[in-house]
Amino acid sequence: MFISINRDLKLDNVLLDVEGHIHLTDFGMCKTEMNRENGLASTFCGTPDYIAPEVVENCRKADYHFEILFQIIKGKLYSEAVDYWSFGVLLYEMLVGQSPFHGEREDELFESILNEQPVFPKTLSREAARCLHALFDRNPSTRLGMPGCPHGPIRSITFFRSIDWKKIQQRQVVPPFKPSVKSAADVSNFDDDFTSEQSTLTPLDSQLLESIDQEQFMNFTYITSEVDWPQ
Repeated sequence: MFISINRDLKLDNVLLDVEGHIHLTDFGMCKTEMNRENGLASTFCGTPDYIAPEVVENCRKADYHFEILFQIIKGKLYSEAVDYWSFGVLLYEMLVGQSPFHGEREDELFESILNEQPVFPKTLSREAARCLHALFDRNPSTRLGMPGCPHGPIRSITFFRSIDWKKIQQRQVVPPFKPSVKSAADVSNFDDDFTSEQSTLTPLDSQLLESIDQEQFMNFTYITSEVDWPQ
């Protein structure tokens, strides 16, 4: 069985469509087609606030300066458990309204990720706190979401028990929030600093497209019909 590691899961990469359904974006750091039995990675990459401790440990053991980001360095191997840590940071930010780990500089932030325990406000439910605590397990093999987690599969824990995952996947659940947009091409909810930039589509090479194994695109859940693709 093959797995993938996202390695850059964060709030910025979770978007809503016109109906309010979630879409993950930006797979530039994703590592794919990894064997579940020995699928490991070693590249130091990701967004600082969301990086798992085992990835930070790579940087420190290699004696690199913390300020140098996104470098390819070889060190301790890590698995898809890093995505569950990042999911924990994302979930904490949604529930608490701030990041769980802090630092004035990136080296201080990374030390916080390696050694400090997040503060769980009293406003958090007991179920939410337990979920976050399990996601912030610094032992990757027993982190929530991994086979060795003592709490069982992530979807079965109390915090997520009321969710019908099948209906979620089939888009049968009415989203709690629907963006106010005029059309699928309306970008008024995005910062002008980004939408004002000139965009350029990479020219399509028909011969290259024909040579690509189309099975790689099977089971994609979404293809936009709103964009006027070049012919």
